[in-house]
Amino acid sequence: MPLGIQRRIDAELERITRRPLRGAWMGAAVVTLVVTVIAGLLMRLTDPHSFPNIWLGLWWAVQTTTTVGYGDVVPASALGRVIAAFVMVVGLGFITVSTAAITSAFLEAARRRRAATTTDSVAEEVRELRHQMELLTAEVRAVRGANGSERAS
Repeated sequence: MPLGIQRRIDAELERITRRPLRGAWMGAAVVTLVVTVIAGLLMRLTDPHSFPNIWLGLWWAVQTTTTVGYGDVVPASALGRVIAAFVMVVGLGFITVSTAAITSAFLEAARRRRAATTTDSVAEEVRELRHQMELLTAEVRAVRGANGSERAS
């Protein structure tokens, strides 16, 4: 592999690892888009009677990828149906990755809020305990002072 391409791939992987949530979603989106376009083109080639023009093939691919599936056009050939099955799985995968990415973002935000709240409440407890220790120390000194003056008399 040429060095320039390898560097570009390494840089892209580094960017994805810095923000894995966004990287996963973007990767799934790109794969879904590419599969949708290729499937639309392949439908026109493999099933020309059902898909008389490229635009109808692309329309079918979009509705299949998004799992809408109106049923206005469907592949009739065996190869067309195999392609359709693949497109459906890719569409479901994209929905799954998107759902997981959104869920992960919500969970991370909740974890951060909880950590901030926990840290704040622990710090407040430490301040309260410190205050109580100061009061007890002052009380012990007062008792010792009183006992010391009683012994002296």
